[in-house]
Amino acid sequence: MSLIPQDFIQELLGRTDIVEVVGRSVQLKKAGTNHKGLCPFHSEKSPSFTVSSSKQFYHCFGCGAHGTAIGFLMDHLGLTFPDAVRELASQAGMTVPEAPQDPQQAQHVREQRSLKQSLQDVLEQANRFYRDQLRDSKRAVSYLKGRGLSGPIAGHFGLGYAPDDWQGLARVFPNYEADPLVQAGLVVARDDQGETIEPGALEGQAVTRRYDRLRDRITFPIRNTQGELIGFGGRILDQGEPKYLNSPETLLFHKGEELYGLFEGRAAIQRQGYALVVEGYLDVIALAQHGVGNAVATLGTACTAEHVKKLFRHCGQIVFSFDGDTAGQKAAVRALEAALPALGDERSVKFLFLPPEHDPDTFVREHGADAFEREVGRAQPLSVFLLDTLGSGLAMSTAEGRAQAIARARPLLALLPDSALKSQILGEFAKRVEMPLAELRPALALPERHAGTGKATRQENERRPERRSSMATQRASRLAGLRTDHAQTAMRILLAQPELWSTLSSSQHELLMQDGSSTQALASWLEAQLDAYPDLSASALWEGLRLAGLLDQVQSMGAADGLDAEPASVQQDLMGALRWVELERIRQRQEELSRDGLIDEASRAEFRSLLSRRRELG
Repeated sequence: MSLIPQDFIQELLGRTDIVEVVGRSVQLKKAGTNHKGLCPFHSEKSPSFTVSSSKQFYHCFGCGAHGTAIGFLMDHLGLTFPDAVRELASQAGMTVPEAPQDPQQAQHVREQRSLKQSLQDVLEQANRFYRDQLRDSKRAVSYLKGRGLSGPIAGHFGLGYAPDDWQGLARVFPNYEADPLVQAGLVVARDDQGETIEPGALEGQAVTRRYDRLRDRITFPIRNTQGELIGFGGRILDQGEPKYLNSPETLLFHKGEELYGLFEGRAAIQRQGYALVVEGYLDVIALAQHGVGNAVATLGTACTAEHVKKLFRHCGQIVFSFDGDTAGQKAAVRALEAALPALGDERSVKFLFLPPEHDPDTFVREHGADAFEREVGRAQPLSVFLLDTLGSGLAMSTAEGRAQAIARARPLLALLPDSALKSQILGEFAKRVEMPLAELRPALALPERHAGTGKATRQENERRPERRSSMATQRASRLAGLRTDHAQTAMRILLAQPELWSTLSSSQHELLMQDGSSTQALASWLEAQLDAYPDLSASALWEGLRLAGLLDQVQSMGAADGLDAEPASVQQDLMGALRWVELERIRQRQEELSRDGLIDEASRAEFRSLLSRRRELG
């Protein structure tokens, strides 16, 4: 990603019309100075999706999706950043340059690209072979029919059959000894000790035995969001272990990041507004055959944070479907932990537990898609499942049980970002553990949201000097927190309206660049960008944040909310925020001088100067 120069990104976005790019996928109508349409990232009946030609941004007021033309191709089509840039560049008749690399690094990049292409080629060859074998295997076809699958749905998902042959792939690969077969995960290699050699550790190893990884199994091609084949899953036809077998970790395939069926189900996910996460390939396929095309499955691993982040790029809601048994409950808790860091007020997660005798495959075959959708509609919201989990198996009528629930909650609630949702969950949990919220927060090791309401009397403070010290520390902490809030307000405005940076004085720049908070690095980065590119647009700036790895931080601050505003309309807000930053810094410095006793003329002069400036600011 970082190999593409920033100035090229700026020029590319300057020559790209986001209305044209988005309009290829979304029907847009002119609405004042903008264009509007139905959001492709969630289901809606009235348009809340706006595309600004002047700002070169899209924003949905329903689900909060937003970004540039590059971001749209990434989020809507699932392209990587470099691929999205190359796609736009191709449309604009531009060639993507790459930043200079040392010869060794450039050679490594070329070798990796060549190897990836080689691995994809052998996977596609193997896939054609498996599909041919399925057509010729009555037993395999009979198995799929017995699972209720039709020929068209098997063809849609590219199902095949790996014959019961230790070296069946030798029929399609005359050079069965070729390393790419092992590196792609198709062939297992063992050394002279009988140990398996991992695909990525093949170089320099002496291989004494090779054989097909998938044998006598239905094959399920696994594709990334660009539709590229990256691996296979296999399901044994008869009895045997393991029942399911996936490709190993390779240069192309990382099971903790990929989801089966996401490529095939992207359009349905965006149309339905949610992704349904199920446990197996056949659940995904059976649901799709019955008209529920928005299902995906993890690949032999628990749901990860990467899975959740990837799904939230395509929709605003995830529904996890698990069996109602103990194993299903444990899997649901792991999914809960993976989902918590990605939640916010515009994203939601639910948990669906089908009757014990069913999984999605059997349920939809027996009861149909409408009945299954009704079950989805009754799925538990994450907040309910979380609160029930925290109290599960505990005697919540006792102090000991409630204390155990608080201990359980501590690591989980720490994962949840600050939001209205978190406040609601905390409020409900406080009721369940019968503890005031003000007392619960410290017990959970969460920061207080508001200052205390009581004040110690002078007499009490004199009796307890240690409390005075503690209160002073708390006040300093609150002031730092307030300064951070106002500094973040200023940075939110500046990142959405970068042209306002030049309207600030050097002292105002310093207020942000020496703030001592998380905004300090952003302010320094912004100044460096605008020094290098004085006419940097907000859209090019946004992609610069992505290149610098700062985009998630900026989005969590809510900077996108100001993209639709006009600079003049928010300039007063910017100045007001900076005024508060300066006032709070003055107050903090005056407290520091007072604590030191103002023992010399220099400190007294500084105190008077600060007081004068404080009066000017009002």
